[in-house]
Amino acid sequence: MTDQVKTPRSVERIITGQAVMDGAGVKINRVLTQTLQRRLDPFLMLDNFGSDQANDYIAGFPSHPHRGFETVTYMIEGRMRHKDSAGNEGLLTNGGVQWMTAGRGVIHSEMPEQEDGVMEGFQLWLNLPAKDKMRDPWYRDFNGADVPVFSTEQGAKVKVIAGRSHGVDGAVQREVTEPLYIDVDLPAGASFSQQLPEGHNAFIFTYRGSVNLDGKAVASGRMAILANTKGADGVTITSDEASRFILIAGQPLNEPIAQYGPFVMNTQAEIFAAVEDFRAGKLGEEAQA
Repeated sequence: MTDQVKTPRSVERIITGQAVMDGAGVKINRVLTQTLQRRLDPFLMLDNFGSDQANDYIAGFPSHPHRGFETVTYMIEGRMRHKDSAGNEGLLTNGGVQWMTAGRGVIHSEMPEQEDGVMEGFQLWLNLPAKDKMRDPWYRDFNGADVPVFSTEQGAKVKVIAGRSHGVDGAVQREVTEPLYIDVDLPAGASFSQQLPEGHNAFIFTYRGSVNLDGKAVASGRMAILANTKGADGVTITSDEASRFILIAGQPLNEPIAQYGPFVMNTQAEIFAAVEDFRAGKLGEEAQA
């Protein structure tokens, strides 16, 4: 089954990420920043990390809290150990995905389990609707082999992390936000099309080579926000060279966003409550990294 696109979306703008340091000093390319949260609702943040220099990642992300949203960590290459305050523990390796729903609160750590070599991947923050922000925390690790993969007639290799592509269901499905999250390995001279609901916000991020859509080049390390064009039914992406990109889309919540660091709620009063709960130890005991 193929996703035929009759009227592809155009590119609204191309974004260059911000070089930041997070955790205990991990170097990150922050592609989706706080200024884009309303435009790319329900997505709150996208970080791309990648280095073969251990000093760029070895300090990792010691114990820290979250409330009110979901984190999706996709490891392209490397080893990262996760522990949380509920006693959960897992190891992310090449091609693996961790989907964590912080809900009312969790404290966790994410620490590299390697001292050399390449560590590369993404972390996406996906907002929760107001009715689910205080739900029970949940998480699941998927090994690389657990994430569905298919190939198109033109040779594109597609990993379906969430949602559905070309009739293939992803590892995770979510109501309300209905996220699509795919990783596409596109051979030189090939094209790839993906249907998208008209009302969903969507973007691509290229991390190998360079791709083209709507007559515009999206080079490695760049994000293209797709226009919400009325009547458009998807996106078509081509490449003159072997390239890889992620395509992410979702149904906007259209709810207020109040963020203070690792807490994302709907009102400032809820943020104050989250901070107080954290200070009072009500988000659980800290995970040991």
